[in-house]
Amino acid sequence: MKFRILVLLLVPLFSLARAVPEISVESDLGQHLLANARRVQEGENNNNNNEAITFEWVAGYSVKFQGCHVVKQWNDNANNENDVRISSQGLVRFRLCPSSQCSANKASGCSKGYGDYVIGMSEFLSSFYEAKSREIEYDCQYYLQNKCSCQDTDDKDDGFNADYCEYDCFNNSGMTECVDRNPYQDDGQNQNQQFNLENYMQCTAVRLNNNNNGGGGQRVLEQNGASYYVGPYCSEKGGSIYLGLFTDDSCTNAATDTTFQTLVGFELPYSTSSIVGADCVSCLEREYNQQDDQNNQADANDAADIDAVSESCETLYQNAGKCENSLASGIVDDPNTSACTYMEGIRVVRQDGIIDTGSSRSSAVATALIVIFAMAFCAMAFYVWYLRTRLGVKQNTLL
Repeated sequence: MKFRILVLLLVPLFSLARAVPEISVESDLGQHLLANARRVQEGENNNNNNEAITFEWVAGYSVKFQGCHVVKQWNDNANNENDVRISSQGLVRFRLCPSSQCSANKASGCSKGYGDYVIGMSEFLSSFYEAKSREIEYDCQYYLQNKCSCQDTDDKDDGFNADYCEYDCFNNSGMTECVDRNPYQDDGQNQNQQFNLENYMQCTAVRLNNNNNGGGGQRVLEQNGASYYVGPYCSEKGGSIYLGLFTDDSCTNAATDTTFQTLVGFELPYSTSSIVGADCVSCLEREYNQQDDQNNQADANDAADIDAVSESCETLYQNAGKCENSLASGIVDDPNTSACTYMEGIRVVRQDGIIDTGSSRSSAVATALIVIFAMAFCAMAFYVWYLRTRLGVKQNTLL
């Protein structure tokens, strides 16, 4: 009887450990926390006569992708019976690591002095892609101006072609990311390079060039009356972000009856390789001298910033939910920890370098209670055994 009572007392304690999870990202409370975390710093600005926040410290940090997560939410744009009612929303967790410590070979990027952040997938991809593109552009232009002799100077013969020279220089050096087209091929062979990744950072209808009968413009891709959409989605384990083909404008339902290659004629870029890699992308504004610069406006915006932080990183930092309790002392006067509780619900679990996601973790308080009461149970069991043994000895003595 005593054993049965003890077991009944312990059952609620084990239930308690399961009943104290972290706040779920799917819950209304979780969504509310993230929204508030984004607005905290904006509210502080308004209370300080709209003084601009300085981001000088961010210039010494690099963005490191930590993982992605998918939450289900009601689709407010569902207008007819064929629209998806419950849509998927991607979230990305990233880390700002000190640039001198950030490592592409570590899944975490760095182990100290960092800040963790969470933001919508489309917002992250747009800013990350811009930052990465400008970093690549800087490296390519630097290499072209200092390592490649591709300027049409007087010492070049009449058959010199700058496009061929640049292509060969980059290819021979293994800098294929600097090549946007192959000048040795015609435009038809380069059709897959007409796909602009920047246009598909969020769910977007697939549009094809419409040059039939000399006409210009674009048309929406349709087959058998169905429209198709391309957008980013989170991999099953949360360690990669791919592009996929979908049948709805929220990119929730994957197209299973056909493929992008069947519809368009070439393989969908980033359908098997992640849009975001393991690289650390610096937040430091980097400029190069080039007369023919297609990003003059972006450069002008960055040049106007006295804090030397790239515009992409400013956008990421301002719009993200923040958990800065691991930043080194003195980096910021008042570290923002508004999103720490929320991010515990999408804790990144790294196993052999693979990023996975867990929706909750066990409560430390509940675990401690279980250990204490388990020890009490063992002590009580020993005491019952001791009493039973003593009573048995006395009974034998009386006999």
